[in-house]
Amino acid sequence: MPKYFFVLFFLFSISAFAQKQDFKITGNIISSEDQGPLESATIFLEKIQDSSLVSYTISDRHGDFTLENSTSNTKLRLNISYIGFKTYTRIIPINKQNIVLDTINMAVDNNQLDAVVIESRAPITVKKDTLEFNVKSFKTKKDANVEDLLKLLPGVEVADDGSITVNGKPVNKILVNGKPFFGNDPTITTRNLTKEIIEKVQVVDTKTKSQAFTGEEGDDENKTINLTIKKENNKGVFGRVAGGAGTDKRYEFAGMFNRFNNDRRISVLMGGNNINSPGFSFGEIRKMFGSMNNVRFNQNGSFVIDGRAFGGGEGITTSKNGGLNYADKFGEKIDVSSDYFFAGSSSENRSNTERETFLPDGSFFTNSNSNSISDNESHSANMAFDIKVDSTLLININPSFRYNKSKTGFSRDEETLDENQTLTNASATSSEVENIGKNFSNRVTVTKRFGSNGAYLKFQMNNDISTRDTDDYLMTEVDIYGNNPDTTIRDQYTNGENKQNDIESSVNYNIPLIGDALFFNLGYTYSRNNSTDKQSTFDKDNNDRFTQFNSDLSTDFDYTNEMKRPEATIRFQNKIWSARVQTRYLWRTLSNSDFLRPQLNLSRDFEALEVTSNFRYKISSKSSFGIGYFLNNITPQLNQLQAFRNVSNPLNVIIGNPELKPTNSHSVYLSFNAFNFQDQTGFYSYLNGRAENNAIVRKTTVDQNFVRETTYANVNGNYSFYGSLGYSKQFKLDSLRTIKVNVGVFGNIGRDINFNNDIRYASKNSTITPRMYVTFNWKDVFEITPRYQLNLSKNTFDIDALNDRSFLYHDLTLSTATFVPKGLEWRNEIKYLYNPNVGPGFQKSSWFWNSTLAYSILKDKATITLKAYDILNQNTNARRTATQDYIQDSQSTVLRQYFMFGFSWKFNSLGKKGEVRDDVFYFH
Repeated sequence: MPKYFFVLFFLFSISAFAQKQDFKITGNIISSEDQGPLESATIFLEKIQDSSLVSYTISDRHGDFTLENSTSNTKLRLNISYIGFKTYTRIIPINKQNIVLDTINMAVDNNQLDAVVIESRAPITVKKDTLEFNVKSFKTKKDANVEDLLKLLPGVEVADDGSITVNGKPVNKILVNGKPFFGNDPTITTRNLTKEIIEKVQVVDTKTKSQAFTGEEGDDENKTINLTIKKENNKGVFGRVAGGAGTDKRYEFAGMFNRFNNDRRISVLMGGNNINSPGFSFGEIRKMFGSMNNVRFNQNGSFVIDGRAFGGGEGITTSKNGGLNYADKFGEKIDVSSDYFFAGSSSENRSNTERETFLPDGSFFTNSNSNSISDNESHSANMAFDIKVDSTLLININPSFRYNKSKTGFSRDEETLDENQTLTNASATSSEVENIGKNFSNRVTVTKRFGSNGAYLKFQMNNDISTRDTDDYLMTEVDIYGNNPDTTIRDQYTNGENKQNDIESSVNYNIPLIGDALFFNLGYTYSRNNSTDKQSTFDKDNNDRFTQFNSDLSTDFDYTNEMKRPEATIRFQNKIWSARVQTRYLWRTLSNSDFLRPQLNLSRDFEALEVTSNFRYKISSKSSFGIGYFLNNITPQLNQLQAFRNVSNPLNVIIGNPELKPTNSHSVYLSFNAFNFQDQTGFYSYLNGRAENNAIVRKTTVDQNFVRETTYANVNGNYSFYGSLGYSKQFKLDSLRTIKVNVGVFGNIGRDINFNNDIRYASKNSTITPRMYVTFNWKDVFEITPRYQLNLSKNTFDIDALNDRSFLYHDLTLSTATFVPKGLEWRNEIKYLYNPNVGPGFQKSSWFWNSTLAYSILKDKATITLKAYDILNQNTNARRTATQDYIQDSQSTVLRQYFMFGFSWKFNSLGKKGEVRDDVFYFH
């Protein structure tokens, strides 16, 4: 019986597809007023019986459009929408393959001119610099979240870690009704807000609030997504709680509660785990916090996202986190948003490293093993007050506070051997360090507009005050062998105090020269950064007390960086192209007082010209081109300038160079992006080149016992180029099945001037990484995505003492998702890594397989999960690093195989006018 059923189903499917009619509809749109073409009008076809979307496109610069697809309907409704014009509607008979329409005249909508808002059903609307998607036009599974929705939008790409790009450009900010939702991590929003409460998705160039107020152009290299919530869905509560327990004592828990009441939003979240999850997880492979755009890794294995500390990276980390978000509007003039985060983590890690360092007359080898245990605690609070005094005056106030406390225990054994594997020196280090850091910052911006042509006066002041106190107990033993053997033993305590006070103020006056197209901007910036750094080191006395002051290892600096910068900018913009040229002249004074070594005091004055310029050309509504040039001046750092002899590491003594000059960096970029909404085809390209004069590089000499002394020098001849190409195409097989192909390549090449035992040489490093992935999606049935990435790199040198080297790295991933039977979701990710270049004793290849089964119960309000991590038990992080003068293989502790059972429950009372739906409760 099942066989006959399958045959009947197969024949029925063939019959259904056979009855479909392919069609291609072409036409031209003009304005009935001036007979000019209308660019960026939205043209869409829908079924007459249920208004479901069949196909859509955007008109080009000449007003031409093409609609292609196939349908079993004999008639479809054609709709054309354009801001300021009446919607055009017409029934189109689908009776042949090629349908050519007469020229379509669009009539001006007087109601819209009188500010009467007409609700549009168009799937896509282009409003000046805003791309707007109508959520109703994009069908998703029943319980889809915002991330599921974004994956369906044309030109939008969502990576596994939750990072988003639109037409090849990264999204660095996501707003909800124009306000931030838990900071800048997009996954908090995209993976927790459900699609059903969202009305529209708007995409714009990223702007500051002041830029949006004055109508300035934003950052065209980054995008902002604004999610507008339906008015009837903007009142109620929703959230989710989850927990899981697994083998090897693995666990996770998380909870989130949101209460929306029109302009007032209150959200609370908390979570914890010991599975290296960066924040909050609800049992899925895809984490609630997964964005790695602003990640800073620490040596102990923990890492920081947007200033919040989490576990992860190397080692095993146990973390606990919590947060509160509040947004509100007081009257018509004041908007308030704020958030608070707490993060705590405990990490442990073991690592071993093998390095070969190249010299003009040979090489030497360094082997090390290290252990670390770290506890971290951080608190952060951010607030934003937007005060619109009237239609011409805006005040933005953004205070923030950070508190961090960490305690780390660290030990390392290291040995150095010559080419004959003879031991030349060895060291053993152990330390206990406790840090307490505090930071307060505030940014105030006052913007005053004059008239409606873009004239404004803007004043901004930033202040940043921070302190850091350190207690460091250090025990080291360094043994140098050979003809002059020596042993250095240190048992010391260091008390560190660092204070920093930075202030910057600026004023800008923008003058319109020709209407709202050509502008001239005058500005002036003053900044003063002052820091004090005091490190008091004491050796142990005969009574085992730290009383003997060690002046060689102690410091007491006061450092000031004062800068004055007048600037002038000319900017042109219209519907087709825009250009901007800014010139700045810097007067900078760097001064340092060394209270322990007054003879090392210094004061240096620098002057430099800086230039920023860019040009953007909108080829059509589907493509754009950009080019830019930048001249920047980079001053040396204090530790690079000051002739202080840093002997904290006896095996590598560092001394500054007071004669260093600033680095002048010249860079240029080219970009081209194109996306065809009809064909679902995208092409993205980017090229960046940089050349440096007076680049600052390390200059290291090595003695016969491989003890190093490092200083700094200026060199000319450094350059680098980076480029990327990407192409994507979506093929719609039918109303249920699609195939999406994405291919790309990125690469770089650079030349660096280096020194090897006072011998100057040049090295060239080049890398090319082609990648490809294909996604086959059968709606509500399954999805499969194979990905492959190849990394090829080569290092070449212009001296015979160093050999050219090439490296190869393979990365293959297969992701699958199955959604049948109804209520069951099974996700797998299988990764194969192959690195043939690592040294003996390091794992060259590994298979990594994660899997999750999730089953929805209680009318999709609850989910039971079974998660399997590293099923094949082969997780490894062996890696090879190559620089100008060494090759290093390293490996450290990683999270190993575990299985976890979990349960999650979600609630939602968002509904029409705040009424309670049947799923849960509602708080008043």
